[in-house]
Amino acid sequence: MSKITAPRGTQDFIPPQTSRWQELEARIHDLTHDFGYGEVRTPIFEATELFVRGVGETTDIVEKEMYTFKDKSERLMTLRPEWTAPVVRAALQHGLLGQGPQRLYYVGPIFRYERPQAGRYRQSHQFGIECFGFKGPEADFEVIQLAWQLIAGYQLRGATLFVNSIGDEACRPKYREALTAHFGPHVESLSEDSQRRLQRNPLRILDSKAPEDRPFIESAPPFESVLCDACREHFEMVQHYLYEAEIPYQVNPRVVRGLDYYTRTVFEIESDALGAHSTVCGGGRYDGLVRALGGPDTPAVGFALGLERFLTMVEAAAASAEAQRRGIQFIALGGEARERLVHLLGYVRKHGGVPAYMDYEERKLLAHLKIADRNNARYALIAGTQELEEGSLVLRDLLSRTDRRIPFQFEKDTAAVLVEMGA
Repeated sequence: MSKITAPRGTQDFIPPQTSRWQELEARIHDLTHDFGYGEVRTPIFEATELFVRGVGETTDIVEKEMYTFKDKSERLMTLRPEWTAPVVRAALQHGLLGQGPQRLYYVGPIFRYERPQAGRYRQSHQFGIECFGFKGPEADFEVIQLAWQLIAGYQLRGATLFVNSIGDEACRPKYREALTAHFGPHVESLSEDSQRRLQRNPLRILDSKAPEDRPFIESAPPFESVLCDACREHFEMVQHYLYEAEIPYQVNPRVVRGLDYYTRTVFEIESDALGAHSTVCGGGRYDGLVRALGGPDTPAVGFALGLERFLTMVEAAAASAEAQRRGIQFIALGGEARERLVHLLGYVRKHGGVPAYMDYEERKLLAHLKIADRNNARYALIAGTQELEEGSLVLRDLLSRTDRRIPFQFEKDTAAVLVEMGA
């Protein structure tokens, strides 16, 4: 019988990997709470029309990457390829936008049919925020600051913030004309995708990764040359807030983002943790999306961050996995020691605050220590016949590999010492 494996482009998450996911998700929940955001959860599949109208017919997502199917009632459904359109749909359906400005965030899977590669899967996971109801640059700054604080908290190597403005309905038509005039004479040299985009949405050419397009993209006129006064003032204030908050940034006229709903501020955060610079997260303002999905005129700004790719970068940039060690591995050498340590383990877990692990099988010390390493424990608490006779335990620091003895007469007293250590 052939072996059944996970579908191509998907993956299982197993310990100790899941602990890193839990840590990241805990940081996300804490950070978004501190900024005043509440979590939203939407269905994994939605009506296909939502993404066609919301994301844009000319985007790669709609043209190439969506998992679309017909249900038993012959309705076209699509597995969620991105979160913003579903969040807008949910906000409209439940009347949230009629209650005033809304700050929402999400964590969960998305589905895109694309070639699997490092940190990019057909089922992947995103964290993102959507801030509705604020038209000023303060909201743009808030969203960028939240993303930057999460990434800075992991000390991700080579993290760089790039910002740009792609104008609004008043000045963008002029930029489309400028791009058409620029790319038009070179149409035969452009990639097949860019040749098609030149007629439908020339702005999308700037997001092309095709090598043959790069020389023409690099020489394209910047959006700054056609920005209207209102968009220019908005963008200058975003930069002012970033400067005052001491968030380093660079203006990059080639940042346009790949979805049709963006307007004015767009941004990306990149890192060289995997070698060449690659995007960690990206987002921007999308003031017209709510209206495009049948709602009232509602200004909005947000971002999305791919969790798989981010964790891959974090792991690549980490100085040592041992620096993240936490908790105590209880190691009993013999039946009597096991009984005593199980009592102590119960006390420690009851008081909480310290991860506590124990393997109950009869093993040699070296085998127990390997289990402690697998659990990423900071300390090993070792008890054998000699330790019980002496009324002490060996506490081994698994970072420095040094031992010290702690008294062991009453489990409750010893547990209090271990909890106080915050191991």
